Amino acid sequence: MKHVAIIGGGIAGPVTALALRKAGMDATVYEAYPTGADGAGGSLGLAPNGMAALEIVGVAGEVRAAAQPITRSVMTLANRTRLKLPGLLEAGPLHMVRRADLYRALRDEAVKQGVTIEYGKRLTGVEGHTAVFGDGSRARFDVLVGADGVHSTVRRLIDPDAPGPKWTGMLGLEGVSSYEVPEDPETTVFAFGRRGYYLYWRNAAGGSTWGVNLPYHRPLSLAQAREVPREEWMRVLRETYGEDVPGGDLLRHTPVTSMQVTGALYIMPSVPHWHRDRMVLVGDAAHAPSNSSGQGASLSIESGVQLARCLRDIDDVPQAFATYERLRRSRVEKVAARASKANHAKTPGPVMQKLMPLLMPLLLKTFMDPDKTVGPEQRYRIDWDAPVGALS
Repeated sequence: MKHVAIIGGGIAGPVTALALRKAGMDATVYEAYPTGADGAGGSLGLAPNGMAALEIVGVAGEVRAAAQPITRSVMTLANRTRLKLPGLLEAGPLHMVRRADLYRALRDEAVKQGVTIEYGKRLTGVEGHTAVFGDGSRARFDVLVGADGVHSTVRRLIDPDAPGPKWTGMLGLEGVSSYEVPEDPETTVFAFGRRGYYLYWRNAAGGSTWGVNLPYHRPLSLAQAREVPREEWMRVLRETYGEDVPGGDLLRHTPVTSMQVTGALYIMPSVPHWHRDRMVLVGDAAHAPSNSSGQGASLSIESGVQLARCLRDIDDVPQAFATYERLRRSRVEKVAARASKANHAKTPGPVMQKLMPLLMPLLLKTFMDPDKTVGPEQRYRIDWDAPVGALS
């Protein structure tokens, strides 16, 4: 293995580069945007399995220091019903972290370890073992990894008929409010308001962070969503959540300047082909479950580590890719199926809105056993030192 070209410098790309370096391989990250993602993006939750994978690439400590641990979850329905959600305390806490802080920790460690990151390199095609970029430059590779997200160019190069991302019918927005919700800082609340779903938690440093999954009539790219003035988004949010408790208070005490749009929320349907020739997908380019899963970033991190293990231990590249897919596909698709069911509840119709306070307590008692639902997800650990066996 001479050189691995990684397309995409978000989360999955630097993780894959770090794991490849740990496995003794050289990698270069090619990012389409002209600069890094410092300060960009909202918050995300890293599950215990994701933090365990970050330990392998050496950045868990930095991420943990920047994150807020969450050990308890509560669901509220129509401002009336409050339900404690069962959890897996022995698996470890969820870590809420700003995407920018996670990105910075990964980027800084990659640079520290000698990984080259080139910006302004938007992939337009592949000719043999050469990547072609929009600025006219080219780069040779032995393996090309598509870590370029739900709108992946590499996915289309692998399979021109590959499915694209499916819009969930919602937009993501987030903000920091000076209003302090009456919750312990280690508790996150999932709230089904009168007109939409939102979540919030009290910040250890003061104030509260909130995020909404806003039902919307059409998908907007991040650029399109950010063209809309923040004042207009705030008006829409207050119209949608203003009568909710504490949604209204959170919004009324949120400076417009602290609110940001994170864009349309997408999920990836099952991707038939994860690899072809010397190209392979990792992270959201191959599997992006609904944000209801709480596993999107964690699964991307795991996949980067597992791909590096397979390339480390299996000399035949197509065989390494096939083994990597075998290790990952079943796991990520089970998570996606679970999250898809939860996602439907975020945009309930009028009848379901009335029934949810009656049905949800029963569902929690009878069907939501955490050992069966999220136990296999959160207890999962990658044994980095164990050799990977090729498919027979």
